[in-house]
Amino acid sequence: MSTDAILSEVTAGPAAPRKRRLSTARILLIVAGVLIGLSLVHLLTGADDVTSQGAIQAALQAAVPIGLAGLGGLWAERAGVVNIGLEGQMILGTWFGAWGSLQFGPWIGLLVGIAGGAIGGLLHALATVTFGVDHIISGVAITLLAPGVTRYLSFITWGSAGATQSPALQPDQTIPRVSVPGIDHLAGLEKHHWFLISDLAGVLRGLLVDVSLVTVLAVLLIIGTWLVLWRTGFGLRVRSVGEDPQAAESLGINVYKYKYYGVVISGAMAGLGGVYLATVSSVIFREGQTGGRGYIGLAAMIFGNWRPGGLALGASLFGYTDALQLRRGSESLHALLILVGLLLLALAAWEILRRRNYIVGGAAGVLGIAAYVLFFTVDTIPTALVQAAPYITVLVVLALAAQRLRMPAADGKPYRRGG
Repeated sequence: MSTDAILSEVTAGPAAPRKRRLSTARILLIVAGVLIGLSLVHLLTGADDVTSQGAIQAALQAAVPIGLAGLGGLWAERAGVVNIGLEGQMILGTWFGAWGSLQFGPWIGLLVGIAGGAIGGLLHALATVTFGVDHIISGVAITLLAPGVTRYLSFITWGSAGATQSPALQPDQTIPRVSVPGIDHLAGLEKHHWFLISDLAGVLRGLLVDVSLVTVLAVLLIIGTWLVLWRTGFGLRVRSVGEDPQAAESLGINVYKYKYYGVVISGAMAGLGGVYLATVSSVIFREGQTGGRGYIGLAAMIFGNWRPGGLALGASLFGYTDALQLRRGSESLHALLILVGLLLLALAAWEILRRRNYIVGGAAGVLGIAAYVLFFTVDTIPTALVQAAPYITVLVVLALAAQRLRMPAADGKPYRRGG
């Protein structure tokens, strides 16, 4: 048997049944189902913002940095290293991306920001892989260190007046945006408020009009990650060291090297997410700009079961929730309680009747009933609840999805050559 065949058996492990995996067809069905559900909410409540171009653009803008952070977490954890330091690596990406763009232009700034995140990843790899520091402790240390480093760099670069933010980027210092030709003609269809057709027009305009090239790059990286990790020998070796490093070592693989690859690439992905925040979402570096997106990215990765397709769905969900709370959030989130309650009750019925999982089914049923009680008893959702919506979504989704998750077998476990 060849080395790659043995590695394939190692990485397969005690995986969940194949039917549970999110294939392309299943992802498309989920997307179509969500669009129909949002269209029904729009029809029943008249909440135009749930599928408007502006809401979808805001959701895409919120989802991209979350998705890039999650992609970083996926690379590290597939190599067996837990990267809690994604938040700190994103912070480094925001500062170096803004500084590089101000000094050398947008494309060099993009590379400098990626390099800043990669340096954070390299530091995490050095601590965890070489010196055996606990992964959580190292990640938290990097997240605590990064704000201090960027504050110091800001002070010596822009002076005391710019210690917490950079000068604003000029238009020629930002990454260009593109639109698909002719797609803006769908504006007329969106204004008619026809069921599904107008909603689809709004979604397409939000996804295809005035899109940053960094967004296009992020989509390509999700596809590229799947191709590299699941369709190449290099990816097979990375995944093998995250499943069973001793078995990989016995086949002649340098486990340390592939762990370094995974963690440095992880930091680079998080750094790119930071560049997006500083140069696309805004045109300035600001202290505290990441706002916990590194942690939400980890949640998206876990929701996606450590796979790129599921990660993209998780990032979209959290990004959409985050966008709505920033745009007339009370009205839109109140309307969405109809769809949320329906999905939770359907999940409860499925878990109880088909899987006989009474704990998850019961929890989903209680949450579904609570969603409808809230919808019928209040006209607007309290501001504090609106602001907490993205984080509540993260907790609820992870709690309900926990039964089907399978992390890499050696994720977070210490490794020593020959041991």
